[in-house]
Amino acid sequence: MNWRSLFVGNNFLINNTYNIERDYEVIERKGKGHPDTMSDALAERLSNVYSKYCLDNFDVILHHNFDKVGMMGGISEVGFCIGKIASPIRVLINGRASDQFGDQVIPLREMLEAETIKFFKEYFPHINDIKSILRIMWEVASGSSPGAVVDTKSYRHYWFKPRNKDDLSETKSLNCNDTSMGQAYYGNTKLERLVLDVEDTLNSDECKKKFPWIGSDIKIMCFRLGKSVSFTLCIPQISVFVKDVADYMNNLDLARAIILETANKVCPDYDVAININMRDKITPENVDLYLTYTGSSIEMGDEGFVGRGNRIGGLITPNRSYSMEGICGKNPVYHTGKIYSAFAYEICKEIYEKFSIMCEAILIGQTGQSLVDPHKIIINCCGGMLTEYDLLPLIKKAINPVVTTSKIINAEYKFY
Repeated sequence: MNWRSLFVGNNFLINNTYNIERDYEVIERKGKGHPDTMSDALAERLSNVYSKYCLDNFDVILHHNFDKVGMMGGISEVGFCIGKIASPIRVLINGRASDQFGDQVIPLREMLEAETIKFFKEYFPHINDIKSILRIMWEVASGSSPGAVVDTKSYRHYWFKPRNKDDLSETKSLNCNDTSMGQAYYGNTKLERLVLDVEDTLNSDECKKKFPWIGSDIKIMCFRLGKSVSFTLCIPQISVFVKDVADYMNNLDLARAIILETANKVCPDYDVAININMRDKITPENVDLYLTYTGSSIEMGDEGFVGRGNRIGGLITPNRSYSMEGICGKNPVYHTGKIYSAFAYEICKEIYEKFSIMCEAILIGQTGQSLVDPHKIIINCCGGMLTEYDLLPLIKKAINPVVTTSKIINAEYKFY
């Protein structure tokens, strides 16, 4: 392995012999309406709307984390051309956030609950009274950070109730909040592009207008061996748009045709087999189909929580570098795992755009240490013979907390 070191202490490693073109690939994508993806998306939306409120009103982002947001299934009743929610979907708005800045009170609950309602209206546009199918569970606290000793003047006493900007230590010295890692890659294999394109196509506005029966909870598991590809998909159908069993089966054929058309565009040299809704059963005694009222399994028993779904880049790719870090909903200013995932993505993007080399990056941070000086940086390059002199300017450009935070709160990263 051709490792090269840069900084004192061997904290920068380059591997120029990394190979992502393997004999096989396993790729998973939890689609837009999957409960885990929805939880990630909602957590990030809450962080973004809170961050923007703080910037507009205080010119600084106050402390918060909504990375424990979750959704718990309700109970639905469906049939051909009919459907309803009999017991509401429970939405857990959980975490910590500053509810005031000095003597200015933040309308925290009103803001976050309003954003949650807006979120579900966008996800389930065919449901008129969205509030009637939800039960919001409010569990956001404004407690101190661990370590604040009673009867002392530790800055942590004011962590979630800052009196002014002087109580926000990150405005003076931007340090890692945790010992953690971030990772990302840039440049997709053909199969990764195909999986992303299939879900993007099926969940596109254009496709939904043409085929309103397509639910958003589209889950894809894809396996490739050589040029032979096996797709296994779960595609819910929205019950109010499905007339009968024959209509349901015809819809599956339409979905299969869309997937094959996409595959022929992205990787025409692959032999693609498609399996959809493998649990469906149609017998004289029983008809068991993937019919939903909302288009998501969240309506009937399934659950979702932040950090259980797609990684940065929008896929679950065990053949690539991987982290279990749940980054959605976390503070976009200093949270190590989140910021370092964004830094890693930017580093890989810079390398790809300058050298046309696909690569992966891993950054490790130490709590309390400078955020812009990672403890370790590992870069795996697929081809080429890059040196520290090639990469150092790109790394310095990519590690920019101000630009990265702006991109995060404006949802420019595919975190889920």
